[in-house]
Amino acid sequence: MPESESTTCAISGAGPAGVMLGLLLARAGVQVTVLEKHGDFLRDFRGDTVHPSTLQLLDELGLVEDLERIPHRNLTTLRMSTLTRTLVDADLRRFPSTRKYRHIAMIPQWDFLTLLVEHARRYPAFRLLMNAETLGPIEHGGAIRGLRYRDARGEHDLRAVLTVAADGRRSDLRRAAGMIPLDFGAPMDVLWLRVSRRPDDDEGGGLAGHIGKGEMAAAIDRGDYWQIAFLIPKGSYQEIRAQGLEGLRERLARLLPFLADRVDEIDDWGKVAFLEVGVNRLRRWDRPGLLAIGDAAHTMSPIGGVGINLAVQDAVATANLLAEPLHRAQADPARFDKTLNPRLVQRVQRRRMIPTVGTQFVQLLAQRRLVGRILDGEEPRMPAILSGERARRLMSQLLVRIMVYGILPEHVRTPDRAGADTPKSGVRHSTG
Repeated sequence: MPESESTTCAISGAGPAGVMLGLLLARAGVQVTVLEKHGDFLRDFRGDTVHPSTLQLLDELGLVEDLERIPHRNLTTLRMSTLTRTLVDADLRRFPSTRKYRHIAMIPQWDFLTLLVEHARRYPAFRLLMNAETLGPIEHGGAIRGLRYRDARGEHDLRAVLTVAADGRRSDLRRAAGMIPLDFGAPMDVLWLRVSRRPDDDEGGGLAGHIGKGEMAAAIDRGDYWQIAFLIPKGSYQEIRAQGLEGLRERLARLLPFLADRVDEIDDWGKVAFLEVGVNRLRRWDRPGLLAIGDAAHTMSPIGGVGINLAVQDAVATANLLAEPLHRAQADPARFDKTLNPRLVQRVQRRRMIPTVGTQFVQLLAQRRLVGRILDGEEPRMPAILSGERARRLMSQLLVRIMVYGILPEHVRTPDRAGADTPKSGVRHSTG
């Protein structure tokens, strides 16, 4: 028989959504257990663009100074151009000075998560279980009453008032609960690579996108190296591999001529990470006793680097709306025989639907009008009104406003009810 445990909120997945939600609930005095199937956070080429909206939330939690001590790069400019014209030219420094944060922080996701976990561990109500694989939900009386998981000691039943699926775009818990997202498709996949950066590189300080005939790449300044996103037509990865590394290097040198003398550093397919791009969204984010947030509720395109930030915003909205009901339920001896009022849980989706749908609309529009046409060897289709340089710059600033600052950004409303203890031991920040 599986061992039986209990918590007030069980969260499957220690990504940005799961850890942030765990932190905020524990801060509000809610007993929370976060489960992560891996033994660490060290997975390369994960999303690591921390937008101003997320920096503002970290500021509200008093974590910005800690974040600034983590080695990272700040991006202020976003540009995309063909050989003959500029399509996107945005500078975050042009936004009003009333905005406290006018840059994107490029922070390795493992360092970002470690920062959140170290802060969360100051609260007695927070528990993180690593190497704990979620097996499925515990169902009773037509509702989810927790989840089953497996670790080195065997299988366990974790009873909970609320169970949260925050385990990513291929959520095991979502699938086991029978929640199937609506798929919107994508015309591309992405290869992630890196080459060294030199002090005299003159395209630093931001993201530079370059468009050729039937191909597209973006170089992201990471301080001591360039992270490259090379967009390929959907389903063409094996064909590109069959053409060999030399063909890939030639295409990169053509698209990013300022890096042409360094593409030979990509000398093994082990240095090329493949991301299968998809855009999807659950019609309904909840079942009785269960809520999906972050990528488990809506997978975003890599366009704009919004994934981490939408996930964190979901977590903050969830905590703002549900921390008090969960705290009250915690005092009820019969809480595990009840579920949180479904209408309360559904408020999370209602709150986050406009930002989710609005952001995905912009991404899907960019995929159809820009990325899809480029990868088909056609010219990107831009509205006639954007033929002038000033109009393009204004549109660039508007798009960046939507993608970088977000639609209806959240703010921390949960109380710091629990008080913070002395930090428990945790993983130290990496410097890579």
